[in-house]
Order: sequence, then C-alpha cells, then structure tokens
Amino acid sequence: MNDYAGQHEVISENMTSHITVELARYVQELKQERKSYFHDGRKAQQHIEICWKQLESSKRRFERDCKEADRAQQYFEKMDADINVTKADVEKARQQAQVRHQMAEDSRADYSSILQKFNHEQHEYYHTHIPNIFQKIQEMEERRIVRIGESMKTYAEVDRQVIPIIGKCLDEIVKAAESIDQKNDSQLVIEAYKSGFEPPGDIEFEDYTQPMKRTVSDNSLSNSREGKAELKFGGKSKGKLWPFIKKNKLMSLLTSPHQPPPPPPASSSPSAVPNGPQSPKQQKEPLSHRFNEFMTSKPKMHCFRSLKRGGATPEDFSNLPPEQRRKKLQQKVDELNKEIQKEMDQRDAITKMKDVYLKNPQMGDPASLDHKLTEVSQNIEKLRLEAQKFEAWLAEVEGRLPARSDQARRQSGMYDAQNPATVNNCAQDRESSPDGSYTEEQSQESEVKVLATDFDDEFDDEEPLPAIGTCKALYTFEGQNEGTISVVEGETLYVIEEDKGDGWTRIRRNEEEEGYVPTSYVEVYLDKNAKDS
Repeated sequence: MNDYAGQHEVISENMTSHITVELARYVQELKQERKSYFHDGRKAQQHIEICWKQLESSKRRFERDCKEADRAQQYFEKMDADINVTKADVEKARQQAQVRHQMAEDSRADYSSILQKFNHEQHEYYHTHIPNIFQKIQEMEERRIVRIGESMKTYAEVDRQVIPIIGKCLDEIVKAAESIDQKNDSQLVIEAYKSGFEPPGDIEFEDYTQPMKRTVSDNSLSNSREGKAELKFGGKSKGKLWPFIKKNKLMSLLTSPHQPPPPPPASSSPSAVPNGPQSPKQQKEPLSHRFNEFMTSKPKMHCFRSLKRGGATPEDFSNLPPEQRRKKLQQKVDELNKEIQKEMDQRDAITKMKDVYLKNPQMGDPASLDHKLTEVSQNIEKLRLEAQKFEAWLAEVEGRLPARSDQARRQSGMYDAQNPATVNNCAQDRESSPDGSYTEEQSQESEVKVLATDFDDEFDDEEPLPAIGTCKALYTFEGQNEGTISVVEGETLYVIEEDKGDGWTRIRRNEEEEGYVPTSYVEVYLDKNAKDS
C-alpha cells in the first residue's frame, strides 16, 4: 500500500512540475495578452466615438451658418427694395450678407472634410482594427486549446510510466490479502492483550446435616473475594473492585461525588429517619454490567502488521514516502513543541508557587517544590533534544541538509537503544502487579498526571474560593464519602459554589473544612453581588 501510494505521489509531483506550474505561468501570460487586446479594442472604440462627435459638431455648425446666411440675404433684399432706407444701410446689409455666405462656405468645406475623415475611420474600424483584434483573440484561444491538449498528453505519459509499478503493487496487495490468516491474527491479539486472570474453581458441597465445621474450597469464588477484601487495604490493589473495571474510572469514583444526591427525608426531624439520610455511595455493579463495559471498551490496539513484525514503525518514519514522511515529522515536531510549552507553563506555575511559599512560610515548605521543579526542567530538556532530533530529520527530508550528521545518528542510536529497555520495564511492571490487572496507561503519562493533580491541589489550598452566600441546613447529613461534608440540622455555613445541575452544593464551615452536600438538604441565601455577577 505504501508503494502504491508512493507511485501516486510520483504522479502528483510530476504533474505539479511538468503541468501545473507551466500551465499557471501560461495562464498568466494569456491573461496579460487578452487584457492588452481588450485595451486596444476599447481604444479604437473611443477613437471612433470622438470622430463621430466631431462630425456632429461640424454638421450643426454648418447648419447654423447656412441659416444665418439665408437670414442675412433676406434682410439685404428687404433693405434694397425699401426706398426709404439710405444707401449706406443697404451697403452695410449687403456686406453682412456676403460675410454670412462666406462663413457658410467655410463651414460647408469643414463639414465635408470631417465627413470624409469619419467615413475613412469608420471603414478602418469595422474592416481593419476590430477584425484584427478578434483575430488575435481567436489565435490566442487556439494556442490555449493546443496547450491544454499537450498537457493532457503529458499527463498520459506521466501516468503510463508508473502503470507497470502500480500493477505490481496491486498484485502484491492481492497476494497479501490472500495470505491473511485470521486464526493467527486472533491468537496474536489474545496473546498481546490477555488479562491473565484465572477462573474460579468449583464450589464444594457443604453438608449441613452433619455438625462439622463447614469449609470452603481455597480456589472458590467466595474465597477469592475474601482475598480481594484483604488485599484492598495494602499494595497497589487498594480499591480494586473487579478486574474488568478500569483504573481511571475507579479513581473518578473515589473523588468528588458525581452520582445523584440522596432525596431529602420525609420528615424534617432527624428522629423520623432511623439511620439518617445515606451519603452518596457507588453501588456495586452486577457482573453482567462489568462484562458489558469490558466488551464495549476500546483499547488502543496496534495493527496486525505491527504485531507480525514484532514492533512499531521506525522512529524517523523512513519507511514512508518522502511527502508522507515530511508530514509525519512535521506533525511530531508540532506535538513536541506543544509539550515543551506545556512543561514550561507548569515550571512557571511551580516557580510562582515557590515564591508564594517563600513569602508565606505557613502555607507550605518552599524546599518541597525543588524536586518537582528539577523534574520539570529535566522533562523540558529531554523534549527539546527530542524536538531537535526530529527537526534534523525534517530538514534532511526537505533538502535543507545534505545528509544526516554523525551526531544525529548517534542520538538516534542512543534513543533506539533506550526504547527496548523502556518497553521491557513497562512489561515487567505489568507482570509484577499484585492483582495481575492490565492497564493501558503508560508510566510516564501516569507520573505527569499525578504531578499535575498534586500541583492543582496545592494551588487550590493556596487560594480558597470566596464565599458567595450562606446556607442553613434543613436536615442532618452524614458525609461518609470523600468530597462530602457532614452537617447538622439548623447549622449555618458559607456557600462557595452553587449547584451546577448535578444536585450538589459546595459549602465551607471554616478555613479547613469544606465539601459537598445535597442541595435539597440546605436552604441557600446568595449575596446580591454574587447574583448580579
């Protein structure tokens, strides 16, 4: 499949270099050429419009001069026929008529010249300029069509070159598909992810007719439960309910009360309830529910291919084609940079907390944070070395470096040599767990999570939440689970967090006592400022 994808990447790279880049440059040239032709067309059209306006202007002037000459001639004839007009006036009218006739003749000559010029320009416009422009645009489009045809032929040649290799890849895919052994694959998964639990033995018959001490088989289910009960007070199996339950879910059940709160008692008097309202407890789930949870959980499983090979892909992704390898390396570099930034933020937060402890020694010992600060700094240094190693591989792929340096090879060899030890340690930890349970969490992840949890707890102790109101206990509540607090009927306490919709309200009695109580057990009085905010 990698070779098959690599051939398609070869096709893509060849199309990009031989077709796409050339066509993009050619399209830009065509755009400029087409733009120049349209500019010439608009210029010719504007010229013919100017000539037409000049013709209209000379025509109106010739018409106006002819009318003026006609009126001057009529006025002269009228003055010449009138016997009461002096000879000087008649001579003046005659001269005026001659001037008007001369102006009309000049306008006529000008109009005739402009008309001939316009007819010539119009003939050139419709029979020479516009046809030439259209001819050039047509030739440009024909060149474009020929170029598209050549690009299609180039694509066919590029594709034809890799067809034999693609055929071999498809043959190998068919061969690999036909060689699948589903039974062997199932056995590999079973061997990799089996829990190691032994089923309980047969329960022995207990004869109640004889007054003898009844014993139970050592390997019975009940005895195994007793063993579990004894183990839960020591070792790593503390709080282990059943092998099917996940460790992270178990831890979430032991922290803040996420289960629904108990209903309030029927009577306001505590004597009406013999045992009092029960604090929220996690009910034991039936075995069928646990089995369903085990069947529906989705563990992180490696593919069969990696199981058959006996390991994961190379660290530098050298088995991938160049483009895919570059993407994988870039993704790994981005992830390492994010982790470095996260560790740096955590280091800054620990440094601030240490400053607070130095100013207020009663809040904590500053020396207790030195170990965490050193550990975070070491993590940052490891992540930076890892990022530099992947950046060197990325630079090699992108062509920024001619080849891998000896130092990078040595670092890679050291890291590869450390990897098997890490894997063996993880396997030993898994095998050496007292209850034989298997968890998917890696040790490094667990350490980071525990560190972050401890840090959050210390930060919460440093800055307690402000009170947003008060509340009065309507009933007595015995807080038996972690995260809850016991209250007595009629007691007044501070509210530091409203009900978020889960039925629990967070309250505080004093500086050191705070926790959750059922919302239905208290009557809350919020401050006006808290309501507005």
